[in-house]
Amino acid sequence: MSLVRRATAADAAEVLRLRQVMIDSMGPPGDGGPTDWHTESLPVLRRRLDGPDGEFAAFVVDHPERPDALAALVVGTVDYRIGKPGNPRGAVGHVFSVATDPDCRRRGYARACMEALVEWFREVGAGYVHLTASAEAEPLYASLGFRRRPDPLMQLNL
Repeated sequence: MSLVRRATAADAAEVLRLRQVMIDSMGPPGDGGPTDWHTESLPVLRRRLDGPDGEFAAFVVDHPERPDALAALVVGTVDYRIGKPGNPRGAVGHVFSVATDPDCRRRGYARACMEALVEWFREVGAGYVHLTASAEAEPLYASLGFRRRPDPLMQLNL
């Protein structure tokens, strides 16, 4: 039996906690970021996790030592683009919020969650999947078949 399961609305607070673990890991050591955004994000996340949304999925592993806590998390969305060669349906997967509780790392939980998410992307018809990777996580993604691309990313903050 797989350790991985699809997250539900009941997991929303823990999903946010692990997302914060990921966010904090990208900043200076010991410099935990603000968490006031959790209050506004929580009801929206609960709706997305509870709904029949075929464009949003989170896969988790329950913490083996702490009831009601999560050990690992991956989240993905599917966006539509006009089709093209290699992706005629135009469905593009995006992976984000890959996080493992610090006391549960190196147990294969993130890999198991990623494998479940990739399978979900296949089921919903995504032609390919994008993600951004930290240097530490890149070997995991490469072992799953992800490859670096040369295209630059630009962002506009609204």
